[in-house]
Amino acid sequence: MSVHPPPQPLGRIAVRVRPEDNVAVVRAELEAGTAVELSGGSALKTTGVVRAGNRFALEAIAEGELVRQYGQPIGTSRGIAAGDPVTPENMSNEVPVVRELAEGLATPAPDYLPESERATFRGIRRADGRVGTRNWIVIAPTSMCASHEATQIAFLAEHTLLGDGKYPGIDGVVALPHNKGCGCPDGTNVDVVLGVLGKYAAHPNVGAVLFIDLGCEKTNRAKMEKHLGFAHEAGLGKPHAWIGIQDSGGTQATIQRGLKELERMLPLAADAQREDVPVSELVLGVECGGSDGYSGLSANPSLGHAADWLVRSGGTVILSEVPEWCGAEHVLAGRARDPEVGRAIYSMVDWFKEHAATGGAELGENPSPGNIAGGLLNITIKSLGAIAKGGTTRVEGVTPYGMEPKGRGLQLMQGPGYDQESVPGMVASGANVVVFTTGRGTTIGNAIAPVIKLSSNTPTFERMQRDIDLSAGGVIDGVETIEAVGERVFERVRAVAGKERLALAEESGHREFQIWGANPVSL
Repeated sequence: MSVHPPPQPLGRIAVRVRPEDNVAVVRAELEAGTAVELSGGSALKTTGVVRAGNRFALEAIAEGELVRQYGQPIGTSRGIAAGDPVTPENMSNEVPVVRELAEGLATPAPDYLPESERATFRGIRRADGRVGTRNWIVIAPTSMCASHEATQIAFLAEHTLLGDGKYPGIDGVVALPHNKGCGCPDGTNVDVVLGVLGKYAAHPNVGAVLFIDLGCEKTNRAKMEKHLGFAHEAGLGKPHAWIGIQDSGGTQATIQRGLKELERMLPLAADAQREDVPVSELVLGVECGGSDGYSGLSANPSLGHAADWLVRSGGTVILSEVPEWCGAEHVLAGRARDPEVGRAIYSMVDWFKEHAATGGAELGENPSPGNIAGGLLNITIKSLGAIAKGGTTRVEGVTPYGMEPKGRGLQLMQGPGYDQESVPGMVASGANVVVFTTGRGTTIGNAIAPVIKLSSNTPTFERMQRDIDLSAGGVIDGVETIEAVGERVFERVRAVAGKERLALAEESGHREFQIWGANPVSL
């Protein structure tokens, strides 16, 4: 006589995000025929294998009815029985779009913490009043035509001028090589290139800057100085110098001249001192990449909890990756501080849809094959989980790519979902530290801002312990709460910002930098 195992409680084997959800996401792969105990004593059996991070129906969902997760529609049933794995075959991606803003929308302000309860960190106060978390020397080529020389100068400087540990207060010399500028033949706006480079130069994580141009490009010294509005060292507020490759006599002459300029600037930049400052001086960029079906259940909401804590402490959080709001933009708009901000959020998504269409792409095509295999079957599921990393406080405002927000609190930045361009945009917007969630494992960092990695699951964290700083896998394993992980994330942000420890991406030498251009289309 065969013995059937007793039903397993739903909470032990799967995550039901909201009580009104009619699907649940499994913590680990379930075999067909697994008995599941639901609330009220009822039970069901899975009708097929449910892969890790994927979902199964908690009740029968008739054809034409909405499939719900996060309390929101994620698709339309083609006929799903109770216990069925939810797949592209039995669920279409059609979701009704409701974009009405509540009349007189006025989302309450966050519940701010008293100043006596706010944490501090050891930051670097700059001349303009902003606070840095690092002290880099930046080599900024104004176009791709000067990127080689910039890279060579940075490499040689770190192995000669900094090789003997003479300037421990300097985090390093980093180049910002890119493929933009000159005549911008790819359609990138000249102002975007100059704007991002200028924001990096003025960033509080930068102690000195060496600009390099070829001499005949559109993105040259004259336009950069006009763009930044400075003509003298005092205008930038930190040591800086300019070198023209053609005027200097070519590549080798430029490299030698650059090293001499760095010898002059290094002792000046090294004078920067750390002091105790409130965490309200932190500008946190939040990013996700290599997402899986757990990202929106563990890592992203845990980061969102940390983001809420920072906002309540008077700090700033920047959420971008506009293609990954698609299908969830109504949630963000409904949390806007007022109708004007709500409409601006819809406009950001609409602009991106039109932008994508010019390149023959659709925002709904954003999920990668890895995303889909991990349970993110469509853009709506991905987006509802992705926006969780911005927390739950009201949206204070929106800003263009690479531009500083006009206030504090939760701010939305226009930008792509492509990590290599999204993170640099948030840093240009003022982020002095970044937390990057990942499910399948992503390693990138940033040229001037520390990037802390947060895994959505335990196996990825254990497999990539030299790259991923923290794990939210305990939420999926059922041994830790979102709030507890969020508190650990907040404390790690504070510690890394004060350089009590480095982010692992820093230890591995990741210094990625790229500029988002209008063409080709990047989602």
